Amino acid sequence: MVQELEQFDVTKDRIQVREESFLQGVKDCVPTLLGYLSIGFAAGVVEKTSGLSLMEITLMSVLLYAGSAQFIVAGMIAAHGSAASIVFTIFFVNLRHLLLSAALSPYFRHLTPLKNVLVGSLLTDETFGVAINQTAKTKRISERWMHGLNVTAYLNWIAANIAGAFFGQWITDPEKFGLDFALPAMFIGLLVLLMASRRKLAVDLVVALSAVVLVVGVSLVFSGSAGVIVATLLAATIGMVVEKWK
Repeated sequence: MVQELEQFDVTKDRIQVREESFLQGVKDCVPTLLGYLSIGFAAGVVEKTSGLSLMEITLMSVLLYAGSAQFIVAGMIAAHGSAASIVFTIFFVNLRHLLLSAALSPYFRHLTPLKNVLVGSLLTDETFGVAINQTAKTKRISERWMHGLNVTAYLNWIAANIAGAFFGQWITDPEKFGLDFALPAMFIGLLVLLMASRRKLAVDLVVALSAVVLVVGVSLVFSGSAGVIVATLLAATIGMVVEKWK
């Protein structure tokens, strides 16, 4: 009996190590790669048609690393926008990363500030979605697993942008191939996976519907990025109240 318990503990430890490994993070990133490839390819095409060179597109992917922001930059450059207006716009568009980082910060409080910066600097909407799905299953996130997830997404995004920039000269209409829907489709998939793993369908549906109504309503008054932030905060609050009330 003692030997069986010891063997069970060893097996459990091995499973835990495997779930927290860098390689497991790479594997868990795979479902999002198709979305990264398609939307990154489309971003490269748009950036190329706006007049950016292959080197400039590569540097933007490496340093900015934000899908919606890169589309906006390409459009503003094509419209001859000023550098100050581009920086100001991107700052507000990417403010949502404060919410993403804040939601994951409790899982990395034991790390040093430098290690937290390394984790947060490559955090995206997609990797956040995968990470939150992971917390629903294991109630924890490993630093190594998070790096595997982030680095895989990061390298894939850079490669997709470069490919789009290189082949963009032969693709004049990305929407014709449905590339513009790749990002929403990927988020829908992540949402379904998260809802299935939580098994709290009623609460999740209330939060999802509240977020949709709020983001549409707030966006009519403020900008789209502000609408997303306000809707996220209010919908999360509604979900918390509903869950406590049940």
